[in-house]
Amino acid sequence: MGDDAPAVPNSHAEGVLVAKFVRAWESGDVDALLDLLTVDVSVSMPPIPLEYHGRDAVAQFLASLMRRRSHDLVPTRANGQPAFGAYLRAPTGGIRHGTGLFVITLTSDRISAMIRFESSVLRWFGLPQSLPD
Repeated sequence: MGDDAPAVPNSHAEGVLVAKFVRAWESGDVDALLDLLTVDVSVSMPPIPLEYHGRDAVAQFLASLMRRRSHDLVPTRANGQPAFGAYLRAPTGGIRHGTGLFVITLTSDRISAMIRFESSVLRWFGLPQSLPD
């Protein structure tokens, strides 16, 4: 699944969309995230059997997630697609531990799918298990 390719966008449009995604995710801005999604977006988290389909279901999931956690994202690529190591911010600062890898699928100028993999895959992408303060 890992790529040797750098985390460089394939196009200017991709770079703009990815930058908006990172900004919205890291700030916990659910409305801004929803603006980036297709109507039929899907979210899955293998091997956990949870899947969300459609903007309404994904909106509820994101709202729940963003209320409880905040992350820093480190860009990479997976199978040619934008991907991010997600690192949970501690409320008091300190080391940020990896919580997983998000891979996003782009369709035109929107995100049509997000897949979250367990943190054990971070090393396959040259990402650390944790980030220093």
